[in-house]
Order: sequence, then structure tokens, then C-alpha cells
Amino acid sequence: MPLDQALADRPSASGKETRRRVVDADAHCDAPYEMWADYLPKHLAEHAPKIEHGEEHDWIVFEGKKRPVQMISNQAGRTGKEFKMVGRRSDMRPVWLPETRLADMDQDGIDTAVLFGGGPLPTFNLELYLASFDAYNRWLWDFCGADRKRLTPVAYVPMRDPEETVRMLKDLHKLGFRSVNIPAFPMPKGDATASSIEVRALNRAQSAALSGDPGGDRSYADPEFDILWQTLQDLDMTVTMHLGGRVPRFGEKKYFLADMPMSKVAMIEPVAIFIFNAIFQRFPNLRLVTVESGVGWMAWLAEYLDRTWEKQRYWTESPLTEKPSFFMDRQVYGSFINDRTGILLRDLPGGKNIMWSSDYPHSETTFPNSLAVIERDFVGIPEDDVRKIVCDTARRVYAID
Repeated sequence: MPLDQALADRPSASGKETRRRVVDADAHCDAPYEMWADYLPKHLAEHAPKIEHGEEHDWIVFEGKKRPVQMISNQAGRTGKEFKMVGRRSDMRPVWLPETRLADMDQDGIDTAVLFGGGPLPTFNLELYLASFDAYNRWLWDFCGADRKRLTPVAYVPMRDPEETVRMLKDLHKLGFRSVNIPAFPMPKGDATASSIEVRALNRAQSAALSGDPGGDRSYADPEFDILWQTLQDLDMTVTMHLGGRVPRFGEKKYFLADMPMSKVAMIEPVAIFIFNAIFQRFPNLRLVTVESGVGWMAWLAEYLDRTWEKQRYWTESPLTEKPSFFMDRQVYGSFINDRTGILLRDLPGGKNIMWSSDYPHSETTFPNSLAVIERDFVGIPEDDVRKIVCDTARRVYAID
């Protein structure tokens, strides 16, 4: 079904009694720049970023450096021809205001949104860097207080010291968080701001929050991380990875389009690490979500891992007592934006735990046509299956009432 036809046929977003409930399994909430001064510890507030107005675009002034205000993550409401990479604060949709977010959800037919975010600060000051995780999480919790039935927050934590992260998890759970995002790989021990990822639009501290250190000598399979998986399991908290296996070179025309699909399928590596190193086997109630990574590859991966394990498990002395697809079906979830292939593979091993998302307000977002996109991409799919993918699975994974 073409999108224009789906737009013409779509149900009214305001007529909620006539349509299914929709849970957006991946939306974004980048904090306003002035938030940092309010939520950082008082002795660090003077280091918060500030906005400086320029002739062509605004600047973010932070730690003696200036960089343009980036727009790639704030394109909701624009067509592709209208995309701009840098701009003024006034050009941005004020998605950091709860009233804007809730109004846009009403317009788009979204009942509940799972919110990922914009922390930590891109600094190499370790104290400031770690404090900015806490500042962002507290701001996001307060933001969602505007309507906790519709806004579901996901906290962010560093992964340099498992015991440090465990303490943060317990505090976050006490506050009310039920999901937490970690980098795709561990951070270097001691220095959370270091990463082997080099992306011009991000400094290494930002890359570390997303990716950790893929080239480092630490692995989530190391015994030191068992206390973390045990704590997540005991607290019944879902753990997410929001891409990070490979970071696109944002704003670089030569590389960006080819980098984008690789950023999705690169999440195969963290999933395989969790499976083959028996993390899922040892912690059977641990849940892992690969966010924004697409899902069409998940059924293929399950089959490939099974066949590889069948042949290679003896000489590698694999500890697994079940084939890899068993753990994917039990503990691995994924979210997608546009992925008809993944929808069609929903009944195959590995492809069952999938969740629809809008990616609002990023450049891939389906806003303001999410209901029409759902109608287009789910054409011919039984209603029970549609409901599971656009609502029920996300409600269960993210503990949504």
C-alpha cells in the first residue's frame, strides 16, 4: 500500500475509541541546554553549556569551545528536502517541553512513548561527565512527570565500573525507572570518556556513552560484569542498547548514507556476545533490547547462529545447553521504524520479539504520519499480530500500565 493511500485511509488520531492502542518503543527527548545548570551539582553548574546566537546559526559554548547547534536529531515536521544540519535554537521543535511532546503524540496517534535521550555531556572532565548522567536522568524523570501514563523514561548509565553502575541502578530503580540504556561495549576501566570510536561530529566522550570502547580489552562476558546482570535481573529492569555497534559519521555527506545501514546490523555483535558467552543462559530473566537497529536481520541471525553453533560448539567448548535461537526468542528484543521485512519474518525463530517505533523527532521519524505508516507496513497482517508489535510487547518489556 503506498503511503499516500494509507494517509487517505488512516483513522483519526483523535478518535481513540475506534483504533488500537499504539506504544512508540523508541522516541527521543533531548534535554534543553539550560537544563544542565539546574540539574548538575552546584559546584559544577558553572561548567554547564550555554547558547550563543550567531548570524547563520546558534552556537553551543562549552569548555572554551564553540560548535554549531546540530539539527539532525530535530527534524520532526520537516520533509527530507527541508532537512538542515545546523541551525538556530528557534528553528528547533521544542520537544523538551512536555506540552509540545504530548500535543505531537496526540497529533500522531501515539498513546505512550518510551523516551531515550540526550545525556551525558561531551566532556573529558570525569567528575562532570559522570555527574551529567545523574543530571540527565533526574531531568528526564521530572519531564515524564507531566503524564507518567504516556511518557516512559529510559535512564542512561556509564559502564566503566560495574559496582559503580550497580549503585546507580539501585538509585534509579528506587526513583521509579524500570529500564536503563548501556553502551554497546564496556568503557575503559577508570576512564569512562575514552573510546576507540572516532566521529567528527562527536567527541570521544559522546561516542563512549553510545558505544563504549569496541576496540578495548574488556567484554561484557568478563566475570566482573556478572554483578550487573544479576542486579538487573533482581530488579526486573530491562537493559537497552541504542545502536552503538558502529556510529554513523553524522553530517559527512560522503559517508553518512552508507554508514546508516551498518549502524543497524552492527548490533549483531553485542547480541552474539551475550548469547555465546552464556550471559543469557546464566541470567535467564535478563532482557536485552537493541533499539533503532531494525529487526529484519534478527530471524536471519538466529538461523545463522544456530548453524554455526552446531558445527563449531565442540572445538570452541561452547557452554550453551540450548541453541542460540532459544535465547533470542526468550531474551532478545528489537525495535524498528520502517521494516516490512522484519514484520513478515515475525513468526520465525529470532524474529518474534519486535516492536514498532517512530524515532521522533530524529531524521528517520514517521511523525506526523505514524498511523498511516503502520497501516502501510502492516497491510495483510492479522490484527492480533499488529497489536502485539505496536503495543503489547513494548508494554511488557518497558513495564507500561
